Amino acid sequence: MSIRMPHTQRKETLVTKDTQATGPKGWIGYRPEIKVMDCTIRDGGLMNDHRFDHDFVKAVYQADLDAGVDFMEIGYKASKKLASRTEFGAWKFCDEDDMRRVIGDKKSSVKISVMADAERTDYHTDILPKGKTVVDMVRVATYIHQIPTALDMIKDAHDKGHETTINIMAVSTVPDKELDNALEILCNSEVETLYIVDSFGTLYGEQIQALMHKFLKFTRPAKKTIGIHTHNNMQLAFANTIEAIILGANMLDASIAGLGRGAGNCPMELLLSFLHNPKFNLRPILQCVQHRVEPMREKLRWGFAIPYLVTGFLNQHPRTAMKFMEETDGSDILKFYDTAIEEE
Repeated sequence: MSIRMPHTQRKETLVTKDTQATGPKGWIGYRPEIKVMDCTIRDGGLMNDHRFDHDFVKAVYQADLDAGVDFMEIGYKASKKLASRTEFGAWKFCDEDDMRRVIGDKKSSVKISVMADAERTDYHTDILPKGKTVVDMVRVATYIHQIPTALDMIKDAHDKGHETTINIMAVSTVPDKELDNALEILCNSEVETLYIVDSFGTLYGEQIQALMHKFLKFTRPAKKTIGIHTHNNMQLAFANTIEAIILGANMLDASIAGLGRGAGNCPMELLLSFLHNPKFNLRPILQCVQHRVEPMREKLRWGFAIPYLVTGFLNQHPRTAMKFMEETDGSDILKFYDTAIEEE
């Protein structure tokens, strides 16, 4: 087990030759190359079938704009052959008219991202070329066995002029050799950012460190960026994001008040306060938390709960915990634990 240094003793690892000093006596530094991605609408949509109304999405967009957040992930580009508007809300599909109703036609400092699941997106037709869409970035989400499809999706998005990321899902379940092979192939592709994704919220700091070193082995020579996307099943989403930052992750995912699937994500308000970059303004995010996001908590019930802890501890998909929380009051945690253990 590695020995962890207190944050105050580690501050020098956050400083690079390009770092600018800020704060009392200039001891707090920041990396200006770090970018922040708001996943509130996309990840949070997994708690309500993507049925956020346009006013709510517009409020999140405005908060990101006022706060200096770099990217907003507005939803999915799902195939309408596999899902329909009767089953899901607008942000499962991100039709151009819906996106323009929220952000208008004029470009702003906030770049718009959509997520495209491998084998579940009609990307050749539904993802429009840059200049014909408000989308700036396409994030391809893929399981390890879907890498060939993901590579074609990346090429398609790149050729259409979009920034791209590859998000390798459920990385905690991928054997080392398979991950090495995937990283080697991906670093020879057009993709710009490779994400470590703790889909099940199961990783500890030491595992994040090991994954960062593994990703860096491939991304540094290829001059690719590393991103980090965490879930809060073990109440480690923020801590694990910090671990990745220290080792060089420069694309950071977060959501307002942690709104996201199950236990939720790294909270945006925590992340911005940690980064110390004066370009970020915390107040608009707190305003959105108070007036827009927190009023939804009683109905959507995201955030840390024992059933999500159990699935994270067991390295299981949180779907069983989500079902338990939806169908019960969530109090019979022993029954859920015993059932989850039996299914191991």
